[in-house]
Amino acid sequence: MDIKPLDGITVVSLEHAIAAPFCTRQLADLGARVIKVERPEVGDFARAYDARVNGEASHFVWTNRSKESITLDLKQPGALAVLSELLATADVLVQNLAPGASARMGLSFEALHTTFPKLIVCDISGYGADGPYRDKKAYDLLIQSEAGFLSVTGPSDTPSKSGNSIADIAAGMYSYTHILSALLLRGKTGEGSHIDVSMLEALGEWMGFPMYYAFDGQTPPPRAGASHASIYPYGPFSAGAGDGGTVVLGLQNEREWKIFCEQVIERPELTADPRFNSNALRSQNREDLRAIILSVFEPLTITQVCARLDDAGIANGRMNDMAGLWAHPQLAARQRWQTVGSPAGDIPALLPPGRNSAYTYRMDPIPSIGEHTEAILKSLGKTPDEITALRASKAI
Repeated sequence: MDIKPLDGITVVSLEHAIAAPFCTRQLADLGARVIKVERPEVGDFARAYDARVNGEASHFVWTNRSKESITLDLKQPGALAVLSELLATADVLVQNLAPGASARMGLSFEALHTTFPKLIVCDISGYGADGPYRDKKAYDLLIQSEAGFLSVTGPSDTPSKSGNSIADIAAGMYSYTHILSALLLRGKTGEGSHIDVSMLEALGEWMGFPMYYAFDGQTPPPRAGASHASIYPYGPFSAGAGDGGTVVLGLQNEREWKIFCEQVIERPELTADPRFNSNALRSQNREDLRAIILSVFEPLTITQVCARLDDAGIANGRMNDMAGLWAHPQLAARQRWQTVGSPAGDIPALLPPGRNSAYTYRMDPIPSIGEHTEAILKSLGKTPDEITALRASKAI
């Protein structure tokens, strides 16, 4: 029997967009029952971001497998009563509604703790539960800006966002790990606790290197595109020979620089070149060195360049696009792809990172809007007449 770590744990989530759904999907991966509360008819607004996955939204299919969907209009008293019944059966409440919205509905930790002392409440917001920015709306790009991420990302003349929702992902990850910690703590104390996760603080933690690099008013790392701001050669270099490939390589020390000169670009004399005989000088004279490297790579295919680097023991990787990631031979060799159901039929899905010898991950379907509403209400003891009345009042 495959016993999962969170079997028997129930999570109720008032969630939308990415941060909270990403958090709760990972809890579901480990076996938790996740009940996703959505607005009647429209559901989580991330369902409408695009239609790239057989008509379903790319963000939504990524972050919502293995969940149950119940529709509740929490502006209706009947819906709030149903939510209260759900919380009586739950271990965790997660919410990333607009600032103050859950508290106005009586769903703050302080309001819930008296009635549900074992309930863990995780609030995810842009800036946290207090402070001058408490009520400020926050989206991923805005937090990337506030946290300084844009200032160190992109080419020198263009501050650039990340290609994914990095602030949402950071907040979702910290919420997930905090909930696991809170479950362990509850096992010791018998009581639930309150988790207050700020997107700004989550991404701020990930900005530790550039932040300390600029310690005490020093110059921050410059934007360097895909290159490293202070190590060289470290970043993308295109190969020639007509295949349009780009390799990303990284040298970390003087031993590797010597090997790179001798075995990869076959220019051993460069190790004594006064422009390049320390990392600081290589970084300072990177344009001269880049021209030399590209002249060597130009007649080679990307496969030949990678082979030279591999033979020399120099770290490297191909700059894949999304098609390259879908077809990555390492993911295929490690059998990281599975199939999950969705309202649009079966779709491929990556297994969560990491393997555990004791259990497999839960990989159940992505729900349609309100797919489990009646089943959940029946599990709470609602009669057909009561369900009909809830529907008539538009509470569900």
